[in-house]
Amino acid sequence: MPEYIVRYGAMRIVGIFTAPAKTEYKHNEYVIARTERGMETAQVLSLMRPEYQKTMEELAKLNKLGTPPHGKIVRPINDEDLKELDRIHELEIKEFEQTQVFIRQKQLDMHLVDIEHIFGGERIVVYYLADGRIDFRELVKILAAEFQTRIEMRQIGVRDEAKLLADFGDCGKEVCCNSFLTIMPSVSMKMAKMQKATLDPSKISGRCGRLKCCLRYEFDTYEEMQGKMPSLGTFVSTPDGDGKVVGHEFLAEKVQVEMSDFQIVSYPITDIKVIHEAFDQRELRYTGEQADAAQLEQLDDKRETRGERRDKRKAPQKSIPQVQPRKTQPDDSNNSKDSNGSNDSNDSFGAGILE
Repeated sequence: MPEYIVRYGAMRIVGIFTAPAKTEYKHNEYVIARTERGMETAQVLSLMRPEYQKTMEELAKLNKLGTPPHGKIVRPINDEDLKELDRIHELEIKEFEQTQVFIRQKQLDMHLVDIEHIFGGERIVVYYLADGRIDFRELVKILAAEFQTRIEMRQIGVRDEAKLLADFGDCGKEVCCNSFLTIMPSVSMKMAKMQKATLDPSKISGRCGRLKCCLRYEFDTYEEMQGKMPSLGTFVSTPDGDGKVVGHEFLAEKVQVEMSDFQIVSYPITDIKVIHEAFDQRELRYTGEQADAAQLEQLDDKRETRGERRDKRKAPQKSIPQVQPRKTQPDDSNNSKDSNGSNDSNDSFGAGILE
């Protein structure tokens, strides 16, 4: 029997489904399929090929599913099925409102996001947000008695919320998480800085309020190109003379070099040659002349390490002698005479200073 890669469910799960013999399905064709959750509507993505097996296994591991979900395609979707889908969508709205009422009655600290009513009616999946664990056992009993079906509670994050509810992004296209992404990639501010994107949070944040997933798509290419280019502050030789690297143009594979006359010129990475790696700008300023190796060695010898500077700060300071004030009342213990009949030398020194 032929196998197809199929996407189904509100969370856009991707699995490998078998089809009846002598049947063919086209790309993006909608079908009725039997999954581990019951009878559902699904979308055919492509015919399963041997070279796709490794990708499907890795996708399942990232989704914490262990192995790719399997199921069976029952038949193509028809007009009766479409009418049933419309009825289910209307039913989901009512179920959502009723669930909201029950949550308020039980005073549960959770935010209801969406309700998914399986096509065959085998179960209802409740998606919600919460800061911690919620004891929803009583809520499940009430919902099961009200809707007369199995209830599945699914706690999700804010990015999954956008995956369920968002429609279009700032680019004018459907949001990636709701169109083709099945896994939310990790995105960091480092990716935005390397691609020289604006750091305005309102422009680099998606519908979920987090950094846009598309910042991750080209990051590997930028990171690979960065490894081929000299770092900022590196002294290089160009066809027009020596200079210092002050910028990168990753996509054009060029570097921006500041020349001795302070002009900034872009050169392909194939036209430059590294003279020396970047220095501490506080200790050496580039004057446009080629750096001398002996001068660089002398600079390295003169540079103090962090440990040496720390030891210097901890070194004991010379003590300043304390001046003892002269006492106004006579004290027999301090006015004792030495063998020559004079006062104690310390008292005389202090008295001389104060007088």
